[in-house]
Amino acid sequence: MSDSLKDRVRSKLLRQLAEDGAPDVEQDDPRQLSVGSDLEALDNVADDDPLVEELASRYLVF
Repeated sequence: MSDSLKDRVRSKLLRQLAEDGAPDVEQDDPRQLSVGSDLEALDNVADDDPLVEELASRYLVF
């Protein structure tokens, strides 16, 4: 299994979404929306894209 920075960031984002539980269908949770949006953006860039470093910094992934 790869241990690239992108993989570690993806893992952290997925873990945060899982820890938050199921989204409330009646009310948008800005945090969940932000994490979901960041995860989608991460999946659409290459491993060496600057966004990977930015997200790693934002979510404190080392």
